[in-house]
Amino acid sequence: MLSPENIGKMLLGMAALIALAGLVFLLMGKLGLGRLPGDIIIRKENLTIFFPIASMLIISLILTLLLNLFRRL
Repeated sequence: MLSPENIGKMLLGMAALIALAGLVFLLMGKLGLGRLPGDIIIRKENLTIFFPIASMLIISLILTLLLNLFRRL
C-alpha cells in the first residue's frame, strides 16, 4: 500500500520530469528544430499536418550517441 509520503515523492518526481520536458521543448524551438528543410508541413483551410522528419532524425542521432556514451561508462 502506498503511503502519503511515497505518493508525494512520486508526484514531485513526475512534476520534475514534466518541467524538464518543457525546458527541452523550449530549447528545441530556440535551436530551430521543427523548422528544418526536411520537415514537411501541409496547410489546408482548416487542417495543418506536420511531419518533422529531419528534426526527428537529428534528435534520434543525438540520443543514440548520448546513450552509447553513457553505456560505455
